Amino acid sequence: MHSKLPPLIAVIGSDGSGKSTVCEHLITCVEKYGPAVQVHLGKQAGNVGRAVTKLPLMGKSVGKVIEHNKVKTAKALPGPGPALVIMLFVVRRLLRFRHMLSCRRRGLIILTDRYPQVQIPGAYDGTVFPANIPGSPFVSWLAEQERRAFRWMASVKPDLVIKLNVDLDVAIARKPDHKPESLARKIAITPQLTFGGANIVDIDANKPLNEVLADAEKAVNEYMQSHGYHYTQAAKSATSH
Repeated sequence: MHSKLPPLIAVIGSDGSGKSTVCEHLITCVEKYGPAVQVHLGKQAGNVGRAVTKLPLMGKSVGKVIEHNKVKTAKALPGPGPALVIMLFVVRRLLRFRHMLSCRRRGLIILTDRYPQVQIPGAYDGTVFPANIPGSPFVSWLAEQERRAFRWMASVKPDLVIKLNVDLDVAIARKPDHKPESLARKIAITPQLTFGGANIVDIDANKPLNEVLADAEKAVNEYMQSHGYHYTQAAKSATSH
């Protein structure tokens, strides 16, 4: 028999590993076992910036601020303005996470694109403010709020993590607009993430797409069936952007 709460399945990996494509495929697999929802738990700073620039009056200027202060690994505490921009993304992420938990409590199987982690600060899907760096009292307070938010989110351990591992040359070929050094750091960090001891299935994302999708689907099917889930004709799914 499966547990009271429906499964929480996370797909993680560096840019260029195929997370979005894998999630698009897996949601159709997961929904065979019951009502399901797909939730993106990343920062999505780029998407927000593009949306903001379309707003009237202040859209372009605010968009430039977001782009300039896009959530990045910081070496020192930023000033109040950039710090507030960072916290806006943290709040947005918290709202998405709470929405995800609400969907789960309502009985929906959860599939997430990315997942918060506190194991490696400054790494993707982790905190942005550097720890133990002096700054103004206000910014230091904001940094502590971010750490508390991520500790809370990371305390909810996924039932299954699909970890997409990709080589740097493959990731660069797929994401030529990304900085190689940024991709290299994410690729190096990916194998280290444990998500609190969650059940992790490593997948070679260098393979042709059809093989990657087949491996991911197999991992999900094996997990679901081993926990008492069976195909149902009454399943419905939704995607949360």
